[in-house]
Amino acid sequence: MSKAGQTKAFIIEKTAPIFNKKGYEGTSMSDMTRATGLTKGSIYGNFANKDEVALAVFDFNLQKIETIIRSEMAKHETAKDKLLVYVNVYDNFLSHPFPEGGCPILNTATECDDTHPELKKRAASAIHSWKNKIIHLIEKGIASREFSKNADAEKTAITMIANIEGAIMITKLTGKMNYRTAIMENVKAMIDNL
Repeated sequence: MSKAGQTKAFIIEKTAPIFNKKGYEGTSMSDMTRATGLTKGSIYGNFANKDEVALAVFDFNLQKIETIIRSEMAKHETAKDKLLVYVNVYDNFLSHPFPEGGCPILNTATECDDTHPELKKRAASAIHSWKNKIIHLIEKGIASREFSKNADAEKTAITMIANIEGAIMITKLTGKMNYRTAIMENVKAMIDNL
């Protein structure tokens, strides 16, 4: 990797937790310079503007979660066990190297739905991709007769995502981990009944 590439990667890595915790609007140039130890000129010598940093950071944080999910899924053979990875990872996120501040999809979606079209587009794309991965696993499970041929893959996928993201939001707001656990038990039951 070139020196410029290394500097960009460093800026992304150091500012990722800040953007994920404080959001786009809440992250200031002072936050960015303090986290990186670089000057404003050095940051903007590598990125055109704050938007470019925020988009790169979203991708970085999302990639962290996708890497965890892929790694955990690789330990399983069946479609059902692979689907249960979502329950296990999100219910036990503290035992995985999750991005600081939680799920970047939820954080970005709630902040940028009306304020930042490009970040909104990235979050929407992440949800769409996640939905398609779940659909693929369910269809695989139907084909291998793990799941009923009547299973509604898309409905199950969007319900799983809504429950997982809702569990994260409710737990963050209330501080009650048992709420997350209860919701994840429902997601597990939904998978068990496919």
